[in-house]
Amino acid sequence: MSSSTPAPSGPPGRGAATNPPNRFERLHLAPDPDAAAADPDDDGTGPHPHTEFYDDASESILSRNDSPDVPYTWGLNPYRGCEHGCAYCFARPYHEYLGFSSGLDFETRIMVKRRAPDLLREKLLSPSWRGEAITLSGATDCYQPAERRFRLTRACLEVCAGFRQPVAIVTKNALVSRDADVLGDLARDQAAMVLVTVTTLDTDLAGRLEPRASRPAARLRAISALAAAGVPVGVLVAPVVPGLTEHEIPGIIRAVSEAGATFGGYLVLRLPHAVKDLFRDWLATHEPGKSARVLDRVRAMRGGELNVSEWGARMKGEGIHAEQIRAMFETAARRHGLDPRRPGLSSEAFRRPGEQLSLL
Repeated sequence: MSSSTPAPSGPPGRGAATNPPNRFERLHLAPDPDAAAADPDDDGTGPHPHTEFYDDASESILSRNDSPDVPYTWGLNPYRGCEHGCAYCFARPYHEYLGFSSGLDFETRIMVKRRAPDLLREKLLSPSWRGEAITLSGATDCYQPAERRFRLTRACLEVCAGFRQPVAIVTKNALVSRDADVLGDLARDQAAMVLVTVTTLDTDLAGRLEPRASRPAARLRAISALAAAGVPVGVLVAPVVPGLTEHEIPGIIRAVSEAGATFGGYLVLRLPHAVKDLFRDWLATHEPGKSARVLDRVRAMRGGELNVSEWGARMKGEGIHAEQIRAMFETAARRHGLDPRRPGLSSEAFRRPGEQLSLL
């Protein structure tokens, strides 16, 4: 996109402005700009799509992770796509495997795994399952707005509680505090922990960067509620956007520590596939004065590219800027007593219904 070409602003409340082509599809539908210009009701932001929900027919619910960069083996995603609409979301390209776009489709066409609790129960009943920890979600947020309606994450947690199955949660939605009762129950067996993602403490920036996610103050309240329920809770400062949010790391660490977080980590911005162009458009629209600096620093941390996929480098980056971010996080964590290591989860209490009777 040339500097003289204005970036599309997109519909309000959405992180993406457009639907870029699906890299797996040969045909791509695009709106007719002449028709939009002739429409007296068009406000220049394009169509305002409503969220649509589709039943997902998956026959299994757990995905196995083999990346050494990700600290879990089993992931569970009740939803595909995410209405949070975070402009930077690395999971957007996964929607292309469904025939959708990484852009507006990702945040408006949500696949709902209604059978998730039943599929999870079947898996936990399998004699081959040994109670290994499961992470919700690993990709799209398990507490996104759809969860208020479908309650699949809650139902999966109730299944886990019945088996004493250890579970870790990663979310940026304060709705997680709704389930503090189930998580607190599991935590008594060292079988639950929560990571709350905090990207920025700037409410205005959060509203533009993560339009339908909980605002920072609500996330801090969720941390306090979980800690009060006895749930080990930490922070994931992610993504750190160089040139835009890295200066906030000390303040974020202080705030989450005061709220009750006891451990945490960070991840640096990743821009795979179509996310590169979507995030460039977002910068041009929302932070034009910082756009060049952000992209230059990303390239400096990625060997001159906007994204690298090599294990060991993709999550934290390399070079002087990556080292500065690492040092800033570690210094702030030490100052506020935040453990960089996650607490361990235990499967010692894992049981299948009726198993205890087999000992009689």
